[in-house]
Amino acid sequence: MRVGIALPSMVPGLTRAVLLAWMRGVDDGPFSVLAAGERIAYPNQEMMALLAGAATVTERVRIEATVSATPMHAAIHVAKQAATIDVLSGGRFVLGVGVGGRAEDYRALHASFARRHARLDEQVATMKRVWNGDAPSEGISSVGPPPVQPGGPQLLAAAMGPKSMARSARWADGLAGFDITGDAKGIAAGFRHFEDAWAAAGRDGRPYLQTSFWFGLDPGAPDRVRDYAYRYLRIFGHDAATAMAGLASATSPAAVRDLLHGLADTGCDEAILVATTSELTDLDAAAELVSGI
Repeated sequence: MRVGIALPSMVPGLTRAVLLAWMRGVDDGPFSVLAAGERIAYPNQEMMALLAGAATVTERVRIEATVSATPMHAAIHVAKQAATIDVLSGGRFVLGVGVGGRAEDYRALHASFARRHARLDEQVATMKRVWNGDAPSEGISSVGPPPVQPGGPQLLAAAMGPKSMARSARWADGLAGFDITGDAKGIAAGFRHFEDAWAAAGRDGRPYLQTSFWFGLDPGAPDRVRDYAYRYLRIFGHDAATAMAGLASATSPAAVRDLLHGLADTGCDEAILVATTSELTDLDAAAELVSGI
């Protein structure tokens, strides 16, 4: 099983020096992928710009969007951004797509929150036409640049629940999951549901199975991870955010190590550790932990 890491892009106050150190540290470490997530109405770094920067200062590690809430955007724009990052990275880009769950982010971009699942299906079809060099629709010329990866980047779906899994299993290359609790059995159940949806869609082979979770390794990690999770989730209300944040459990070296071993047993192809601090000591500790597994 591969292990990647997500930049601390949701941590306030990041500087150029810190971001470059993280990007280069991930590339130099034992990690398979460098990732970043998307929020709009939040004090984070803009995801696609951040990943374009990461693509230019790294050489080895895959670069992944985890994930683009694509219905907030124009499909052709996302396709063009993804193809550009694929060129900048030399064919190392992975695009995770989903609908997101925060209406506030949609409102911030004057985008409709309605029909977002159906719109995502339509957008994926458009993006694939763009990456294949076809005109995305009547009256519009073909859109470049051509991605380095034939047919476009690997496309993973942030699908949760049977309906979204059934839809995305028709067009995704696999699953880009996220789990607050760090529960390998629960994650495994999601994997099996997606594999069933994949088979029902008549797909050959097997889907790529990926999950991610918040983590911390220092002695203060339990409180810090909960505080980080609460800030990230408080858009859902104080009580709900408090309850969900309290479920985060990957807050010690032993807990993270046990979870990674448990995930390997589920058939997971890749787990992504999502940083909750910009301290480089956490990146160093994560590299040491992953190297020892």
